[in-house]
Amino acid sequence: MRAPWTRPSNVPVPPLSRVTGGKISVINIVAVVLFFGICLTALNVYELRRMQNDHMSLHRDWPAAEGRTDKGVKDRPIAVIRGKRLESGYLNHVFAVFKRIGYERGLPESSWDVMWSHDYPFADPKLTPYLRNMKPHQKVNHWPGSGFITNKMSLATSDIHFIPKAFSLPRKKDELLKHAESNPEKMWVQKNNNHRGIRIRPLDQLDLTGESFVQEYVDKPLLIDGRKFDIGIYTVVTSIDPLRVYMYEEEVLFRYCPKDYHPFDPNDVDKYVVGDDYTPTWKMPSLKETYNRLQYSHKETWNYYVRSIGKDPSTVWRDVKASLREVVLAKEPQLVDALHSKYKSVRNFFEMVRFDFVIDEDLNIFLMEVNMSPNLSSAHTPPNKGMYEQIIFNLLSLVGVARAIPTSLEGSPEDQNDMVVLDRDIQVYSDVCNSETCRSTTSCTNTICKLCGHCLTPDWRDHLKSAFMEHVSRRNFRRVCPVQITQEEAAHTTALSESDLSEANWLMDYWYRGKCLQDPAWCT
Repeated sequence: MRAPWTRPSNVPVPPLSRVTGGKISVINIVAVVLFFGICLTALNVYELRRMQNDHMSLHRDWPAAEGRTDKGVKDRPIAVIRGKRLESGYLNHVFAVFKRIGYERGLPESSWDVMWSHDYPFADPKLTPYLRNMKPHQKVNHWPGSGFITNKMSLATSDIHFIPKAFSLPRKKDELLKHAESNPEKMWVQKNNNHRGIRIRPLDQLDLTGESFVQEYVDKPLLIDGRKFDIGIYTVVTSIDPLRVYMYEEEVLFRYCPKDYHPFDPNDVDKYVVGDDYTPTWKMPSLKETYNRLQYSHKETWNYYVRSIGKDPSTVWRDVKASLREVVLAKEPQLVDALHSKYKSVRNFFEMVRFDFVIDEDLNIFLMEVNMSPNLSSAHTPPNKGMYEQIIFNLLSLVGVARAIPTSLEGSPEDQNDMVVLDRDIQVYSDVCNSETCRSTTSCTNTICKLCGHCLTPDWRDHLKSAFMEHVSRRNFRRVCPVQITQEEAAHTTALSESDLSEANWLMDYWYRGKCLQDPAWCT
């Protein structure tokens, strides 16, 4: 019997060249793949080392004050900048701006003036002793409780105008099913706080049992060159109770999807979800001439395009400001509780977040999320370097961290403070304060008299001086809360009893109206 591995005599033997040729072809393909893999790995290693070298060179000449604990007045202010994997360079622009405005580096245990933390600092037990015992001059770039604004589920399921309807699961499952039955044409997106795995799905394919939320998909988005896009609005909260909120007016982040929206395919998220590989303004056919050659900003480039198709972009910015104001006012009570429950002062904090919107073809805006510690790195989009550094500098100017007086914020002498803002600078409504209603000290319980000089408490005097300094130092930021007004509108104030504002917010609004009546520059 023939062995099973013996070739039958009637089967021809293939030529050796054909066999070896096939093997050689496979080997060649493998070699090419390995070669490109090695090249790609080498390129990634090079890029990582370049970023690390850039990070190191940025800090090499920056004066350090690590561990410094002196109690006297320092020659230079100290900034503590914290974040994971700083060597990757994602905070390089933050480091650069602090260096340029004269800050030294420090550690939490040093006698610091400003702490900039990429992560939420109040969850770090190592920082608790420093944050619970801050001196009046110290500033931190987050508010306690700001997660009430930036938490995606908390925001999406709030009953706030401009936010697409959403349902938290599994708690609101029955309400979702009822709403979906009444609106069968609606498409749905399931999300979680990690912002991962976003995809349009039919209702019967959604997980209705796990912790997540389901939100209506905004259909009929405005398209530019066939691409869907979102806009990012840099927003700063400088004060809570009373509330003061500013929007970066000069520039807006525009991010366009990598792929054309049509033909629409819900399985291809690059058509409708903006990711890290977004297309920037300078690569969009209808925008790049205005942005690149004519040197207009992202915002003004977009404004020009929208006007060219017969629409009015000012309606978008009006609604954006209304949305910012509505969201922060709605969440302020929770922020106040988080602040007063653990911290002695309300003036040690500020925070910049980014509100992200999509826009439909009728220029209606829809708030999708609010980002804590928004991206300020231009590693993937080098032309945005100037924008990010200008935003950081404008922010630090607004909150009094970037100052014309190049010394520590600690222990500023009274003469120096008066040189910047006097008590006389914050006085408003001379007719009211000289009237019989407010003239006596016993009248200070009357709400309209509380801003008069003889009625001002030390706390409110500090609030008004801070508001005054923010206005003169705001650069490209503009106030959105209290609301911008005209001088004509400033003359007509709604009484506190008829207002939906808290007393603190009403007084803050009333003061800005008084300043607006004195000088129209204060109206916005």
